Amino acid sequence: MTRESDVFPSIGGGLYAFFFDVDGTLAAIKPRPDEVSIPAAVRHNLQAISTLSHGALALISGRPIAQLDALAAPLQVPLAGVHGAERRDARGELHCLTLPAQVVAALDAMLNSSMANWPGTQLETKGMAFALHYRQAMQYESQVLQLAESMVERFPMLALQPGKCVVELKPQGTDKSAAIRAFMQEAPFAGRIPVFIGDDLTDEAGFLVVNAMQGLSVKVGEGSSHARYRLKGVDEVYAWLEQMKLQLDQDKTTSVRSKGYESLSGRI
Repeated sequence: MTRESDVFPSIGGGLYAFFFDVDGTLAAIKPRPDEVSIPAAVRHNLQAISTLSHGALALISGRPIAQLDALAAPLQVPLAGVHGAERRDARGELHCLTLPAQVVAALDAMLNSSMANWPGTQLETKGMAFALHYRQAMQYESQVLQLAESMVERFPMLALQPGKCVVELKPQGTDKSAAIRAFMQEAPFAGRIPVFIGDDLTDEAGFLVVNAMQGLSVKVGEGSSHARYRLKGVDEVYAWLEQMKLQLDQDKTTSVRSKGYESLSGRI
């Protein structure tokens, strides 16, 4: 993991808050969103890191919270879904933004009608947001983007979020940077150094806010980015998680031994 010619700094010996994107970061990209999975070993390491950091680990994704819970099970951690439009904090409380029911109904009808004309495209409905996928129909990319832009013009309460072979329509004022800010103001994240790992355009706002907090931003894959560090792909993410678990466990063991010696010295 490198930045230009600099070696990625040691993450041991400090108090960190960990934030992870899912698709393309913890899970390999698949042709269809419902084909994605997080390997069991990765879920195990996430659980270990969460425990060792006293719960300061969250998943931040464009997927709804219900899907994130299913992908991460049996792991139960704080979550931000639909790019922060819905968020579950460490106490289990939900914070959600919504669109008016009539707007959701109108969007659903218009988007389904238009995308039915472009075989291979897929509309993913998320309740308060819509994802227009074209990974299996790249020839319709311009049409899908134009459709999304027309919906934003028609409904000003919407924001457009481009991604890898997808464009999303979501409520204004929602992005991953807002979700990270919210978590960082709450226990157990507050007072820690944020670490955010993501792979997509949807993660760039998160990188910027983490940089502003003097944290560690990590881009997975190729392409320009505001992230200060880089991993080549999900396999490197998996290797980093294993190293992180071992490092945190070592820090804990060292701390316990140090406290034990201090206690013994005091008794003497």
